[in-house]
Amino acid sequence: MESFLNTKWIATAASIWIQCTSGSSYTFGIYSPVLKSSQSYDQSTLDTISVFKDIGANAGILSGLLYATVTSRRTLLLTGPWVVHVAGAVQCFVGYFLIWASVVGLIRQPPVPLMCLFMLVAAHAQTFFNTANVVSGVENFHRFGGTIVGIMKGFLGLSGAILIQVYDTLCEGDPTAYILILAITPTLTSLLLMPLVKIYGTTTVDDKKHLNGFSSSALVVAAYLMVVIILDNVFTLPSWARIITFMFLLLLLASPFGIAAKAHKDSERPSIETSPLMDDSEPMPTKYGEYHEIPGEPDRVKEVASSSNENLSNDHLEDGIDMNLSRAMLSVNFWLLFVAMICGMGSGLATINNISQIGQSLGYSTIERSSLVALWSIWNFLGRFGAGFLSDIMLHKGWARPLFMVITLAALTFGHLIVASGFPGNLYIGSVMVGICYGSQWSLMPTITSEIFGVRHMGTIFNTIAIASPIGSYIFSVRIIGYIYDKMATSEDNSCYGTQCFMLSFFIMAAVAFLGFLIAFALFLRTRRFYRQIVLLRSRHS
Repeated sequence: MESFLNTKWIATAASIWIQCTSGSSYTFGIYSPVLKSSQSYDQSTLDTISVFKDIGANAGILSGLLYATVTSRRTLLLTGPWVVHVAGAVQCFVGYFLIWASVVGLIRQPPVPLMCLFMLVAAHAQTFFNTANVVSGVENFHRFGGTIVGIMKGFLGLSGAILIQVYDTLCEGDPTAYILILAITPTLTSLLLMPLVKIYGTTTVDDKKHLNGFSSSALVVAAYLMVVIILDNVFTLPSWARIITFMFLLLLLASPFGIAAKAHKDSERPSIETSPLMDDSEPMPTKYGEYHEIPGEPDRVKEVASSSNENLSNDHLEDGIDMNLSRAMLSVNFWLLFVAMICGMGSGLATINNISQIGQSLGYSTIERSSLVALWSIWNFLGRFGAGFLSDIMLHKGWARPLFMVITLAALTFGHLIVASGFPGNLYIGSVMVGICYGSQWSLMPTITSEIFGVRHMGTIFNTIAIASPIGSYIFSVRIIGYIYDKMATSEDNSCYGTQCFMLSFFIMAAVAFLGFLIAFALFLRTRRFYRQIVLLRSRHS
């Protein structure tokens, strides 16, 4: 039993469960109405609080620095990803508990800046959970970085729908009680499972097979959640049916531990598990960023292949070192990626933050709006999982990974135009496109970061780039959506009804998404040769 608990497979299963409860920020639409009414906020104030939620959920520089510190220095008393999980658990409980206490009147109504602080602390926990799980996953499965990032980010995307099932089953439509559940559930889950999340320095020949097992589990959970959400929307399930469907969901979520058990059994066969020093598979992506030719940045050039014969040997890899944050920020590629994420992540996040209000303005029922929020998690998952899985496959076929970012940002442009159109049922179609394209950025960006800049400081660098998401969300949610909405509002309760409430805002976001498409295309052009070198390396070492 002890050997089973100390494997990268059980670490992956434990990380998946923590991810499944970490996405509370994606369910803001569930409790935002009661927060707005209990605190007497207008739409701009509510959007301001949601921006602080986005800042907390995406500004993970501290979590990245903490992870790098506690995993690179083995002499410290506190070492390992569990330290990062503890920091996240404390913030999660404190933040959401204080929000709940404010809503129920347990404490005096806080001023808006203090409520923004509560929300920031609560959401900031997500970056600690996510950094510990994603980066340790990449270190454990360096050969399949896109796949493991897609799995971890995918389950994080699904966590919104999973938590909404908790809300439907236990809270019975009471968003106030749900806020308290958000304070307790992620905290307990992380504290119970964090001892299992560790970094292992081994590689097995069956890595891809068992990762595909985790991927299949994620797809089954996503399909089941989508069926349950649709059935609840059509038939309005009674309490006993909700309990049964929730219990079955828990059984499905237990499947990663079964996959981990099978993987452990297979790894016990002789000559399967090897040391990285003896592994003849392709090199770790931590070295990729060091031999990338970046036009206009001669200090980053480390030539790997001559134009005549592209002689790529392991000697070139051993000479490279990982880039830290300050060095990465001096590169053009960092800022291309950052601005592209402002356009893509920022506009997508602004959509989910306002999807309930958009549905209300267009006459969608309460159940329909709740379903849109829940289904968003499914589309978010499909984008995260699909982009990581497919980009790994296509990378081996010679496709540069940034090309997928180009494609998804182009599709995001059309998604915003559909939401802006306001035709009947537009939110169902538009939310699918925006959700998938938004989710894909969260899988592609960390993987591209690890490949271009290395994995040693991956947590710090990709969390710094992720700040683009709340920056974009603030611009789009507060300065554009909230401002235009309040100008259009005519009723005494600061509400607006009709297509005019959000049409102009989403036309503007469509234009911004198109700008992101152009910037991502520039990144693709700059990194084409670099990714051709990765493909050649993998083909020679496979």
